[in-house]
Amino acid sequence: MALETQNQSAGSKFGLLNILGRERCESYLLFHGETALDNGFRTFLYFLALAYCFFGLSAITARFFRSMENVVKHSRKIVEVDPDTNTEVIRYEKVWNYAIADISLLAFGTSFPQISLATIDAIRNIGNLYAGGLGPGTLVGSAAFDLFPIHAVCVVAPKAGELKKIADLGVWIVELFWSFWAYIWLYIILEVWTPNVITLWEALVTVLQYGLLLIHAYAQDKRWSYLSLPLGRTERPKEWVPEEITSSKHQPIDYEEYSEILQVDKDESRNVVDIFSIHSNVETDQVYHKVPETDDAVEFSDKNFHSEQDFNVAALWKRQFLDAITLESLESRNMFSIHIRLARTFWEILLAPWRLLFAFVPPYHIAHGWVAFICSLIFISGIAYIVTKITDLISCVTGINAYVIAFTALASGSSWPDLVASKIAAERQTTADSAIANITCSNSVNIYVGIGVPWLIDTTYNFFVYRQPLRIENAEGLSFSLLVFFATSVGCIGVLVYRRLTLGAELGGPRIWAWVTSCH
Repeated sequence: MALETQNQSAGSKFGLLNILGRERCESYLLFHGETALDNGFRTFLYFLALAYCFFGLSAITARFFRSMENVVKHSRKIVEVDPDTNTEVIRYEKVWNYAIADISLLAFGTSFPQISLATIDAIRNIGNLYAGGLGPGTLVGSAAFDLFPIHAVCVVAPKAGELKKIADLGVWIVELFWSFWAYIWLYIILEVWTPNVITLWEALVTVLQYGLLLIHAYAQDKRWSYLSLPLGRTERPKEWVPEEITSSKHQPIDYEEYSEILQVDKDESRNVVDIFSIHSNVETDQVYHKVPETDDAVEFSDKNFHSEQDFNVAALWKRQFLDAITLESLESRNMFSIHIRLARTFWEILLAPWRLLFAFVPPYHIAHGWVAFICSLIFISGIAYIVTKITDLISCVTGINAYVIAFTALASGSSWPDLVASKIAAERQTTADSAIANITCSNSVNIYVGIGVPWLIDTTYNFFVYRQPLRIENAEGLSFSLLVFFATSVGCIGVLVYRRLTLGAELGGPRIWAWVTSCH
């Protein structure tokens, strides 16, 4: 009898009994009738719902990138007096620094789905002495996904024979240091100083280190004395992101002259591509040189990067809804293959509910994109909440530990924006800076913000209410994952260093050699 009980306990641990239908989960997502379904079928439906949520994350992340693009494109007007001619010289410079934009906007934006998951998990567990494992599991798994598969994709992303190297090694080394230190720090507070518990000051210091990363990266970019490495920087090209040739199919007609979308909802990759225009001097220099030398024209040009069009917000918003309900684009209608055309139409139908929902996000010309930026974050947080509920149901139905689901399915699904952003950067940018910086900085953001903020919320509540620290139930497993990740990440970075020493570039090169290093 005791042996039978032990076997049942072991089977439940691995989720076998639940799937076979010997146990039943009474929780449900939408209807109570879900509990009457077979557990195996319920598991399939919940994983299907989870995948559909990831589609939604990809769609709203595209709008998030577009709004973020407008934020970082914002330039300020600087009036200087020429000492020789005593005349005013007007120039424009971007508000956002190059390195800070990569760390605080690009990396933070691509990591926001994971950060939302971890924060929601912390809020749900507030008041408990033990922290939830969903957030840390997702973030550590996401770090592994960022470092290995995304690096592998970026290595082979450039065209055959094309080499792309990091222009500013100093900034990358600073980012790499803080990325590695993040996981060393996490191991120290979990296993060395206060084993299995997190105190309020440890959580606070974890969050504050994100600020130190920003300061150190800015100091390196500006080459501050005593705070920067004595490393040179390759001259940045005038056109950091080569301009794309716009075909006639992207040109608006009739009232579509007000459309800022330019196939935004029909070509999601453009939304991700455009975020990298923050590194293009074309946006701030050449655009303003083309404007006539009058005060009215200059002020008008500084409103947004569509300064040559007098757009109407109502028409823009209307266009978003029209694009959301348009199931077949002009490009699809021009296809000769009926099978490909049907497949694309089916894909449009599948994404139509998400696009219709996200059409409520205001056009991203308002307030330099900040309104759309904030609304996109709200939508991402909403989807993240649904994902946490579905994860709980999968864990309940199958008996699989939520930490395991977070480390695998949630980590890979929520890291898709990181993959797309880095791949596009590796393909289109003339250097490898943003492609690799996005990976490195995303890992730092995952620890300092994604884990630090949720732990800070829980430890603050426990400190003032219970006078107790936050206990980590699976600290040993989390620490072991950190050790494995750290050891393997050294090898991954070693491959990039070897490529730099032999080929002179981290990405691209001969196709066979690129695939060999990618597989490593």
